[in-house]
Amino acid sequence: MYRNSKHTVLFPLLLAAGVVAGLLLGQYLGRNSTTSQLKSMISRLTLPTNKLTYTLSLIENQYVDSVSMDSLAEHVIPLLVKELDPHSVYIPASEMQALNEPLEGEFDGIGVVFNMATDTVIVLNVIPQGPSDKAGIKAGDRIIEIDDSLVAGRRISQNEIVKRLRGPRGSTVRLGLGRQHIPDLVEVEVVRGVIPIRSIESAFRISGTTGYIKLGQFARTTHQELLQALAMLRAEGVDRLIFDLRGNSGGYLDQAILVANEFLHEGQLIVYTEDRHHKQVREYADGRGTAQEMDVAVLIDEGSASSSEILAGALQDNDRGTIVGRRSFGKGLVQRQIPYSDGSALRLTTARYYTPTGRSIQKPYTIGDEESYEEDLWHRYENNEWFTADSIHFADSLKRVTPGGKVVYGGGGIMPDLFVPVDTTDVTKYFVEVAGRNILYRYTIEYADAHRDALNAVRTIDDLQRLLDSDRTLVDDFVRYAARKGVAPRYGDIARSRKLIEAQLRAYIGRNTVLEDDGFYANIYPVDNVVMRAIELLNASDSSDTSDND
Repeated sequence: MYRNSKHTVLFPLLLAAGVVAGLLLGQYLGRNSTTSQLKSMISRLTLPTNKLTYTLSLIENQYVDSVSMDSLAEHVIPLLVKELDPHSVYIPASEMQALNEPLEGEFDGIGVVFNMATDTVIVLNVIPQGPSDKAGIKAGDRIIEIDDSLVAGRRISQNEIVKRLRGPRGSTVRLGLGRQHIPDLVEVEVVRGVIPIRSIESAFRISGTTGYIKLGQFARTTHQELLQALAMLRAEGVDRLIFDLRGNSGGYLDQAILVANEFLHEGQLIVYTEDRHHKQVREYADGRGTAQEMDVAVLIDEGSASSSEILAGALQDNDRGTIVGRRSFGKGLVQRQIPYSDGSALRLTTARYYTPTGRSIQKPYTIGDEESYEEDLWHRYENNEWFTADSIHFADSLKRVTPGGKVVYGGGGIMPDLFVPVDTTDVTKYFVEVAGRNILYRYTIEYADAHRDALNAVRTIDDLQRLLDSDRTLVDDFVRYAARKGVAPRYGDIARSRKLIEAQLRAYIGRNTVLEDDGFYANIYPVDNVVMRAIELLNASDSSDTSDND
């Protein structure tokens, strides 16, 4: 069951019942014409939806022209749902696959990561043992033709390319590839198969005995992925964890509960939900978690919502670990996804959730005013909240106290234990221009082309770092490249932004290897002030524990 996205579960049932009543009314009207008979029938329709269904029935049976009722419903239902809370939403059948796919953990395709920065499909990575790997496709290949149709240089959208490459498992797609040092197209046939989608984007030992896990969303496979990541990190000697939930907008509630269970002790409350009838469902840790003794720092920001906030709130309210970063989004509503027969669905808010101390972290909203709700993050920026915690104020009525005596607040997201502002110290006009015009990223694509053999030989983060460390002219070469692309060097800006530019270059190049996002995050974290503060925090905690033991 999808429990993370807009008010009562009875709505579809009432609507269906109303439609049936409306059809009966239509038939009745066809046989009878007196005013008294009409009033008698209407008076017997006492369901809350009678006016709506009566109107729909009149349109269907008496309107002068024929009308597609399905088409009309597609327009009416979103308007109805818009009058509810900001997270109830109608999903047309045409959008269901795209919305559900990332949460289901797999799709059918050929198993490549590609980019179209130069109007040509460039294969950045090939999923090991996937369909493309078995067919002989290599990182650095250009996809020139798909099923004998030219796609290179045609300004075809990335979404269209995705449609052509994906298809039912077992079906075949023919590709014509451009490959370095090969004058003719390389023809391959790829049998499409199941491609896993990872919700854990990265997991590696970041420093000493500290591990790093980046969780992008709470998908159906998240808990299992976490267990595998923790086992891998422990094998490398990790006993402390940075758990990065920044930008994680949520997903399956049950997966957030399972993840929280790994860190909490038996009997500790994880979360509870409450519906319109005040019925509560409480979830407790079962004591079988594999990370109960692991020191943990959880990273959040204004993009962390829903299931991310459930996890952060569960650990914070149980005095388990430290929450680091900026105030989270503030979504404390639980949705149930209710399907329609045509493949569309309604994500309807059916309950509110509360953290273990009883906090509702749902930020305020006005029914029907989605625009103001969405502008809240911009208002936070305008109020300087991204840069100083002093601008954030909570009402005393929202205050709660954890078992360990820590004061926490509800009413608008999770406030971190350690606030870390946005760091713009090294962001100069030069950096904004080369990054904003995509010159920085395009350079890394060309760099990867020029060093493809060496990058394809990379197998570990240590391999990657040795390779990148050996290139002493990376930033200077990039500055010359940017100048050729129309951005003149500003040497004062370059000196100030040099560390940031170099980290970005190394990160994007790292993503062009088999390491994928591990290669990215292993190189970007030194300029990420939130991660660096978390490392300092865990190191200080370790030193304190050692002193106590002495």
